[in-house]
Amino acid sequence: MPIPKGPHLEFEQPVVELSMKIEDLLKTSEINASDVKDLMAKKESMQKKIASKLSAWNRVELSRRSGRPYTLDYVANIFTDFVELHGDRCFGDDPALICGLAKFNGQSVMVMGHQKGKDTKESIRRNFGMAHPEGYRKALRCMKMAEKFHLPIISLIDTMGAYPGVGAEERGQAEAIAKNIMEMSVLKVPILCVVIGEGASGGAIGIGIGDRLLMLENAWFGVISPESCSAILWGDSSKKQDLSETMKITAADLFELKIIDRIIREPLGGAHWDVEQMYRILKGVLAEELESLTKMNLEALLEKRLAKVTSIGQYAG
Repeated sequence: MPIPKGPHLEFEQPVVELSMKIEDLLKTSEINASDVKDLMAKKESMQKKIASKLSAWNRVELSRRSGRPYTLDYVANIFTDFVELHGDRCFGDDPALICGLAKFNGQSVMVMGHQKGKDTKESIRRNFGMAHPEGYRKALRCMKMAEKFHLPIISLIDTMGAYPGVGAEERGQAEAIAKNIMEMSVLKVPILCVVIGEGASGGAIGIGIGDRLLMLENAWFGVISPESCSAILWGDSSKKQDLSETMKITAADLFELKIIDRIIREPLGGAHWDVEQMYRILKGVLAEELESLTKMNLEALLEKRLAKVTSIGQYAG
């Protein structure tokens, strides 16, 4: 398994150094199969030990890790016959939020998700995955199309938040997100939402209302990022690590609070250590969840969805 490209996170360094040592030894004739097996076992043990001690902030760091698959990576490796749809028929297209028709295991679906960039040029073009109102209106247009043709919707969430710029506010950012929340609550097709990286604020829930909400193991989902929360409360980001714990934004926290329905385990070390395995894992989970949703009676599906959405934030003493 190749070593993921850097920059590497601090807690990853011991594994990276051991992996480099293994690669160097494999290039020589001075090591036998037994030694390789022992070193690989040592590496796996080290990764398991690190994984058992990850803090909430470490998972936030992993959610942003370079080399982690983005929406279009999953689309290319899990779906077939993808045809991207552009524009909101009102203002323009938004490259930060992609939508399109595709086949999943032979079944036609509508797939959408936030798209970050892999380099500086693409990151700027896609606005670092922060969608404008036209992105959310495009998503709603495509979801209405899915409803018309009875297609399940798969939504992949990965954003630092909806873009808060002046132009976005002038074009109705809050209204666009609010309308999506309202419409997704009653769309007459199955909706499966997956947080694949970051899931921040209205930017996430603008395409995040559905029948099932899943999270990758090293993703986070919350009303605000730890840094922004720290900046609001203390004027800088110095408290971000402590707040990561307090805010309960990890998959484990949210599953315990019954806000998400399922945690999707990642390859050892994180999705970026074995992207091919990550594709296989997510594909299997999507297949299982979609099969369950498509078997449900539509009326029961909508009742359950509405009950799920309205129960969030209600706690019994």
